Amino acid sequence: DVQLQASGGGLVQAGGSLRLACAASGLTSDDFAIGWWRQAPGKEREGVSCFSSSDGKTYYADSVKGRFTISSDNAAKAAYLQMNSLKPEDTATYYCAVARGSSSWCLVGEHYGMDYWGKGTQVTVSS
Repeated sequence: DVQLQASGGGLVQAGGSLRLACAASGLTSDDFAIGWWRQAPGKEREGVSCFSSSDGKTYYADSVKGRFTISSDNAAKAAYLQMNSLKPEDTATYYCAVARGSSSWCLVGEHYGMDYWGKGTQVTVSS
């Protein structure tokens, strides 16, 4: 049974940094895709960043490019999202998700095909 352990998030002032972590326990596939989606009140879910272990490729939403960095620990089936230069518009609930095997959807920021979802983590950026 696959479970996702998500951590990180919190309250930070604009310009500050936060780090999110997500680890998939019980995931037996050698390859996987892992990433974060976020949803703010009244807005649609948005793909933030995703990593594909099969080829090491990553996806970043245009709104976070240059500020957020995704990294992974493939052996631990885990990923980390370093979020720098945070803006109030980054405020949202962030959800990590994992797909067994590779996922082309992950690399375009779409949630289709992500098999497991973690509990949301609140990120609040004050102005």
